[in-house]
Amino acid sequence: MMADRDTAPRRPRLPTGWRRLTLRLPILLYRAGLGPLFGKRLLLLHHTGRVSDRDRMTVLEVVAYDPAEASWTVASGFGPRADWYLNLRAQPKTLIRFGNRPHAVTAHFLPSEDGAEIMADYARRHPRTARRLCAFMGLPVDGGESAFHEAGQAIPFVRLQAPEGYGRAARRHS
Repeated sequence: MMADRDTAPRRPRLPTGWRRLTLRLPILLYRAGLGPLFGKRLLLLHHTGRVSDRDRMTVLEVVAYDPAEASWTVASGFGPRADWYLNLRAQPKTLIRFGNRPHAVTAHFLPSEDGAEIMADYARRHPRTARRLCAFMGLPVDGGESAFHEAGQAIPFVRLQAPEGYGRAARRHS
């Protein structure tokens, strides 16, 4: 049992004070209609508190985006105990804002094998950011693909999927 604890990733502590305020700043920018400033790298997730039943918002980095399938993949850098992650587990149907467009989505929690490939692909596209992200989460990576595969198995990934046919209909009206 102790060996499992030694090899488990050290999750970063939740930010407090000015760091928390800095991380929440993008929410204000989305609310002001400035979501397009983030391009295709961030989205605003609306979720309902599993205990409070109150509306919540979180800005997340988009790890993978598939416009043909109208799906966005995000990662929980703070692990499976992050509030937004637990809230989606309790209520997977929700809304996101990507750019300035709202999308109704359903959260699908991906198995660790999928996470391994997602992280390796992300590292190929954003090598420096991937290394910093892994270091932040306490996951050892040497920059090699196998290390990113291993890191991806320890990170919870969620695919936010719009209803079937949504991607094609949205493109026709764009």
